[in-house]
Formats: sequence, C-alpha cells, structure tokens
Amino acid sequence: MSVLPTGTVTFLFTDIEGSTRMWEEDETSMREALARHDGILARAADHHGGHVFKTVGDAFCCAFPAASGALEAALSAQRALQAEPWGEGCVIRVRMALHAGAAEERDGDYFGPPVNRVARLLSAGHGGQTLLSHSTHELVDGRLPYDVDLRDMGERRLKDLTLPERVFQLIAPDLPADFPPLNTLDARSNNLPAQPTPLVGRVREVEEICERLRSPEVRLLTLTGPGGTGKTRLGLQAAAEVLDEYEGGAFFVALDAVRDPAFVASAIAQPVGVTEGGERPLVEELEAYLGSKQLLLVLDNFEQVLGAAPLVGELLARCPRLKVLVTSRAALRVYGEHEYPVPPLALPDPTRPSTADRLGDYEAVRLFVERAHASSPGFRLTDENARDVAEICARLDGLPLAVELAAARSKLLSPRSMLNRLDNRLRLLRGGAANLPARQQTLRGAMDWSHGLLGEQDKALFRRLSVFNGGFTLEAADEVCDTGGLDVLDGVESLLDMSLLRREEGGEDPRFHMLQTIREFALERLHEAEEDEELSARHAEHYLALAEEAEPDLYGPRAASRAEELETEHDNLRAALSWSLAGGHAGSGLRTANALWWFWHLRGHYTEGRRWLKESLARAREAGVAGSASAAERAMALGRAGFLAVLQTDIVRAGELSREGLALARGSQDDPAAAVPLLTLGYVALFGGDHEKAGALFGEALGVFRRLGNGRDVGWALFGLGTLERFRGDNAAAKALYEEALALFEVAGDGDLQAATAFNLGDISMLEGDFGRAKGIFTEALASARKTGGRQAAAVSAANLGLIALFEGDHDRATAFLHDGLALSQDLGHRLEVVNCLEPLAALAGARGEPARAARLWGAAEALREAIGSPISPADLGLLEPYLTEARARLGEAGWRSALAEGQVMTYEAAVSYAAQSSRTRTGPAHEPQA
Repeated sequence: MSVLPTGTVTFLFTDIEGSTRMWEEDETSMREALARHDGILARAADHHGGHVFKTVGDAFCCAFPAASGALEAALSAQRALQAEPWGEGCVIRVRMALHAGAAEERDGDYFGPPVNRVARLLSAGHGGQTLLSHSTHELVDGRLPYDVDLRDMGERRLKDLTLPERVFQLIAPDLPADFPPLNTLDARSNNLPAQPTPLVGRVREVEEICERLRSPEVRLLTLTGPGGTGKTRLGLQAAAEVLDEYEGGAFFVALDAVRDPAFVASAIAQPVGVTEGGERPLVEELEAYLGSKQLLLVLDNFEQVLGAAPLVGELLARCPRLKVLVTSRAALRVYGEHEYPVPPLALPDPTRPSTADRLGDYEAVRLFVERAHASSPGFRLTDENARDVAEICARLDGLPLAVELAAARSKLLSPRSMLNRLDNRLRLLRGGAANLPARQQTLRGAMDWSHGLLGEQDKALFRRLSVFNGGFTLEAADEVCDTGGLDVLDGVESLLDMSLLRREEGGEDPRFHMLQTIREFALERLHEAEEDEELSARHAEHYLALAEEAEPDLYGPRAASRAEELETEHDNLRAALSWSLAGGHAGSGLRTANALWWFWHLRGHYTEGRRWLKESLARAREAGVAGSASAAERAMALGRAGFLAVLQTDIVRAGELSREGLALARGSQDDPAAAVPLLTLGYVALFGGDHEKAGALFGEALGVFRRLGNGRDVGWALFGLGTLERFRGDNAAAKALYEEALALFEVAGDGDLQAATAFNLGDISMLEGDFGRAKGIFTEALASARKTGGRQAAAVSAANLGLIALFEGDHDRATAFLHDGLALSQDLGHRLEVVNCLEPLAALAGARGEPARAARLWGAAEALREAIGSPISPADLGLLEPYLTEARARLGEAGWRSALAEGQVMTYEAAVSYAAQSSRTRTGPAHEPQA
C-alpha cells in the first residue's frame, strides 16, 4: 500500500449529481455506468500522483501531495466523463471540489477542518462543475494549463457556517461553464451567524433534525438538553442544511439577553425585518408579514422566556408555511410541539484499552483533539495519551462545552495532569473564549444559568437528588428525598423538562440520572444547604434495605433478574458502603457487604467484593466486638471473603480468613456462620493436596447444612465432595455426587450452581471421550451465562468449548473460544481459570506447528499453577500431553527446555498478554457450535 501524503495536502472530493434518482429508475444501467465512472476517477487520480483514500457510495475522496496534480486530475476526469458515451437515461454528471490544508492522517483516513471544508465546498456545486477554495487557487495560480482559467465566484458562505470562502470555478473550453447559482448560504435570505470553527461530529443528529424539519407534520421542533450540550450549534447547522428549502429564508433569533416574555415578539421582528409602528400591535404585524412566507425561525435559548410559548403557537396557527426550530433547556409545551433531546457526544469506553486510531473515531475525542490542537499546535493524540483523553471525555459526559473547555487547558496541562484535576471539574473548566456569552465561558456559569431558572421547591429536589450515584427510580427518590413537603413526582418532571435530569431508555420502571458535571454542581448546593449528612444517611438506609431484600432471591430462580437489578444500582450501593464505612456506621456497612457477597460472585466482581468485605471487617474491628457488628455477622463476612479469595485462587489468604471466621462462629455457637468457612477451608485443603482433610471439612459442612435443612446448601457441600472425588480420579463417585447435588440445585432454582455442576459433568464426559455430550452441556451453559450476565460461567464455558474444538481439529474456533475465555478470566481476576486457558492454548500452539510458543505457554502455566498451589490433574494432563509431546519432538529437548524456561519466568501480566496474541489473525468472536 502506498504512503498517503502528509503536511499540506490537497483534497479532491467528487460525487454524482442525482445518483439516487438514477438508481431508482434503472438499477442495471446505473451499476454499469458507475463501474465506468469509478474507473475514470481512479485512473485520473493515480496518473496525477493522487491517492483514493476512501469511497462512500459514488463519492471519491482523493489526496494529492501537490495542488497542481489535484487540479490536473480533476480536469482530466471531467473531460473523460464529458466524452464518455453514457447512453440515454443514465448520463453521469460529477461535481468536484478541491481544497488544500494540513489534515491529520490516521489509519488510512484523514481528519480535521480541511476535510470538513472540502466536503462543504463540494455540496455547493452542481454536476459537471469543479470548484476550488482560495487556498488551492493560491497554490495553482500561475501554473495553470494554457487553455484553463479560474473564474472568481466571490466570497461565499458555505454551510459549515464558518467564515466565508473565496470560491473559484475551473473553466476549460471543452467543459460546461454555466451552472445554476451555488448552493451556499448566500442563495437564500438568512442571518445565520458565522461560527469560528466547523461542527465536529453530530452527523446523525443533524440528519435526524433535518428529517424532522422536512416532515409536513412537524411545524415546531424543540431541541432540549442541559447547558453545554451544543443545542445552539446543532440548531444552526440543521438550519443551514435545510435553508435551500425555505423560499423566505431562515432567521436566527437570540433570546439570551431577553428576560421578559413580552419582548419576544420584538426580538423576532428585528431579524426578519418587521418594524413596529402604526395602529396594529406588533404581533399582528408579524403575522401579516409571515403569513404567506415559507420561512424558518430559529429561536435560541427559549428556557428563560417560556411565558412566550403561546406567542409561538399563535404564529404557527396564523402562518401556515412557517416552521420554528427552538433550542431550550425546557420544552415549550405548545400543542403540536415535537421534542428532540440532544444527546452528549459519542464516547468510547475508557476502561477498554484502545489505540489512538480507534479512539479518534469517537466524536468527543475528535472534538477534544481539534480544540486541543488549536490551543497547543503540538498536541497529538497518541497511543500513550489516548486512554487519558478517552477518560477525560467520559468523565465530562461528552458535553461539548465541557470537552472544549478542557481541551483549551492543553497548552498548560498534559491529558494525565488534566485527568488528575478533574475531581473538581467546575473549577478546572473555565476560561472559555471571551466572545462567548458569560454562561458559556465556564461550566459553572452554564450550571448557574439553569439553576437560577428553578423555583425553590425544584431547587431543593435538585440538590437532594445529587445523593444518588448512577441514577435512581421514582420510588427511591420519594423515599430518600422527601423529608417533608416535597412533591417528588412533579419535581422530577420539572427537572426533566429543564434538562437537569435525563430519563434512561428501557426498563419497566422509569429511571433517571444526572450527568456527572451537573451532579457535581448539585452536590455543592446540597453541602451549602447542610443537608448532605441527612440525605446520605437516608440513601445508605434505602440501599441497605434493597440489598438485604434481594439477597435471598440471589440463590434461587430470580437470581438473574435480582443480580441485574443490583448491577443497575451498583454505583448507589458503592456510595452507600463508602458513606457507612467512612462515617462511623460499620454495622450498616458490614450488613450491606454481607448481603451483596453472592451478587459479587454472580457478576464476577471478586476483587471489589473482597475489598468491601475487608474494609467492612476492619471498621467493625475498630468499633469493637460490642459495637454495631455481631460476632456472627463478622464470622459470615470472613467466610464469604475467604470463599471469594478461593474463586481467585488466593489460597493462602482464603485459609487465613476462613480459619478466623470459623473460630468466631464456634465461639458464638452459630452454625450458619460456621458453614461457609468450613466449606471454604475444604477447598483450601483440596487445592493444597490434603485430600483427607478436605473430605473431613466438606463432610462437616454437609452435616451443618443438613441440620439447617436447606437443600440448596446441602447440594453445595455435595458439590465439594464431588470435586474431591474428581481430584482423586474417581469419576464414577464424582458423577454420582454431582448428580445428587444437581437435583437439589434444580429444586432450589439456583441456576449458578446448576451451571457449575453441569460444567463438571461436562468435564467428566470429556475425560470419558464423549465430546458430543460435553459440547452440548457447555454450549447451553454459555448461552445461559450470556443471557444472565454470569461472567465466570461464560469464561469456563468458552474455555471448555475451545478445548473441545482443539480435540476436533478446528483450530480457528479453538483460538476464538480460548481467547474469549482468557479475556473473561483475566477480567474476573480468576487466575486458575486463566491457567485453564493457557494450557489448552499451549496444546493448540503445538497442534499448529508452533513448538516454541507451546513451550513458553506451558512454562507460564506451570509457574502460575505453582504460585497458586493447584497442580494439574493427571486426567487433564493426559488430554493435552499428546500435543505437547509432538511440539517437544519438533523443537528438540534443548530447545524445549529453553523455551519452557522463558515461559516460567514470565510475569502473570506478560503471560496473559503473550497468550492473548495469536500468530493467526482472529477475524471475529467465536460462534457457538451446535450441540
């Protein structure tokens, strides 16, 4: 692939006039004509040193290192297109545009203002016409072919709303020279204000708004959103796009300086040219002037003059060809109004590592980069700073104003430094352009503007709702925020109307949230009102009750829905735990953590669950045994923390926690509190190779569970005994115990333990050579895990399906499944499951003829097993050994030992990274095999 030009690049963009109509009229002829068109354009670009870097439908995007080459390519292409015998009914007429500037090349594409500018210049032209920008004219002037001239079309306002562009038309004796007027903003009456920079992104939103404005049913469209969302800029761009469709033009009415609704009529009259005078009221003058005109009014910042909404309704009723586009933080609530909530800019997930090339596709990141480059010309998005930039944009909610204000700090702060200061974003994000309204020069100014429009009751609810982290339901808002006298339902509706709340999509019960930038402002108001402690206490009490109410359901048929509910509320639960533990409420914190432990297991939050249990226990110890946490509660927490440690194969710590928990439980003679530590210690002994001790501990746990009369927990102990028999190599005994446990889990409706038992029965089927049955078990388990969000079940299922694919000789599918299992296991921090992926990946490398890779992976797995204290079972080793033996023979004994040693000294992170790389390119996610 040839290297794309950099530095000052001349872009040639083209597209076919009327192509949609021609496709509809004669698809066959159009397809043949398009192929000829493509050949002409490609040859012209190539012959004159250009590069076609992108085609979109019938549009060509070409880059040239020299402007003269771009001009000659356009000239030769137009001549060839003109001379081509197209045939009747399918004549191809192509418009072209050339613009030169410095653009950023990433991953075979270009980004930046010059690309936006040439696209806008292209949209101004007509089929057969070639337009040049002033910058291109400067580069080619004096070097034109002898028979070519450039016609000065004057300064024209393109639809990107930036400063006017001096436009030139290519003139040649054998090409058409006369065309209709250019499709620029000058073609229709308007006062749409020029913008200092092009609009970044928002393609989908502009298209949707234009589509609604073109609908005959839509006469009034209101763009709503909080301050800083970019409503004004979006409304202006949409107005520019549809301007050609309004004979009377489009007029922008700025209402930010208007406070009295009575003056709105005057504000509208001035830009459209209506003067007040005579005997008729101004409203009647407006109606008379606008009555027959096809005209678009853009009313900006309507939220402070909502009392003038009836005026808008009256104008629409009396002026049948009038349309009104409003930007406002609140809807007008006029009959026939259509509302368009403006979303934040598209954001990447900052928790997922990505390259600069990939992150540059996101609107928020592109806006940050363009504005940062304007502030600090040396700024570039790199793989090193990409994640920090992504997190900055995410923490600013993708609000354009916030992103622009942050980017302006790039001349002073690196992305990492900026990120470290975002805990107080309202203080950081100030110092916007001096020619912006005061409320847009700081993020706090934008928030103050909205807050000042609220009534006292709404202000009280607004600040109290900030106690929620991650959203809330109406029921939660009512219980936590109504300390007397507040109408929460009406208040939420009012805040929603003012765009200070957003309603989340989906779900049976309505759910609402504040953007984090708005929440930070509201938290300040809560602290100023000295209500933060009271509201935090009510919030923590509410979520403790939710956790304890949900816990019993996590062990039965409602586990998936309850776990999903708790996942939705996870940020609120974290906030409740943080407040309880920091504020001297250790008992409440420990109760909340105890109630959530199985949720953390189900959703794979092992590390987080262990951290909360550890911190809760530490605070309980500080409070003393006679404090707010009983010995039984602490014993349960210790056993549960130990069990989560086992799941992460932290065997030493699991033993320490469980022994302390068992001692506490026995000291308080509390059988329920002793059960989980006993079971956990059974696994500690099992993984430590002490089968006799493991059997005794599992047996004692079984006795406790039988006395308590809980069938599901009896099955849990039987499962442990089955696993012991598997480690001993007695598959028949293990199978019998698993089947007995499975029957109890089915009665209890515990899908998680059913899945875990099914995995082990599937393993036994594999060891017995019944791959078809094993594949069916794991396929069903993977589908169920993906449906319920069980990440551990998904990890184990994927790894086992990868192993079966290896045995069946389907190496590509094996790679895909094992990589999926590895990624999930790593996310969970489950090192034993990571090993269970490394080992079959080593065997797979051997099967693929990559013996050194096989040895390194096997060495890494051996070292990790030794660190965990969990040796591989002879049965599992027997399944993989043939592949390793073949690899060893290929590499030779000395080479095998050398590569094995390389793997054994790898760190955990290095081993996982090496395993995740593949010598074969992975083309997509694994597909579940059919059972």
